[in-house]
Amino acid sequence: MTDDLKEFRNVYEAHFRFVWGALRRLGVREADALDLTQKVFVTVHARAGDFEGRSRLRTWIFGICQRVASDYRRSATIRHEVVMDSAELDSHREAEGVAHIVAESRQRAAIAEGILNKLPEAQRVVFVLFELDEMSGDEIAELLDVSVGTVRSRLRLAREAVRREVKRLAAMDASRKAAV
Repeated sequence: MTDDLKEFRNVYEAHFRFVWGALRRLGVREADALDLTQKVFVTVHARAGDFEGRSRLRTWIFGICQRVASDYRRSATIRHEVVMDSAELDSHREAEGVAHIVAESRQRAAIAEGILNKLPEAQRVVFVLFELDEMSGDEIAELLDVSVGTVRSRLRLAREAVRREVKRLAAMDASRKAAV
C-alpha cells in the first residue's frame, strides 16, 4: 500500500462519522447519506493536492460536505420525490402500539427536518453544529472560518426562526383540533 493510500485511509477512518453526521444534519436523507459520504471522500481524495493547510483538515472536509449537501438538496429528484423507505414500510407491519410510537417519532423528525430546511444555509449550519453537534462557538467559528460574532449572530437568527416556525405549527395544530 502506498503512503498516499495509507494517508487517505487514515483520513477516511478519522473523519467518516463526522462526514456522515454532517451530511445528515445538512439535510441529506439517511437513505442517501452513505452514498454522499463516499462522494465527499472521493472529492477529498481527488482534491487532496488542493488542501494547502491554511485551515484544519476537518474544516476543509466540512466545506466539501456543505457543497455536496447543497447540491443534493437542490437536485430535482430530491425536491419532487415522495419518500417511502423500507423502514417506513416495515412500520406498517409492526404491532399497533409500536407502530404508533414509531410513526410519532418519524413525524417529529420530519417536522424538525422541515423546520431546519426553511433556515438559510448559513443559519442552518451554525444551528445544527451548536444545538445538535454541541460544538462551541469558537469551534464553529474555526470550522467555518468566520468570526465568533458571526456565529452568534447566525445562531440568534436561526433560533428566532425556529421559534417562529414552532409557534406557527402549534397554532395550525390547535386550529385543526378546534375544527374537529
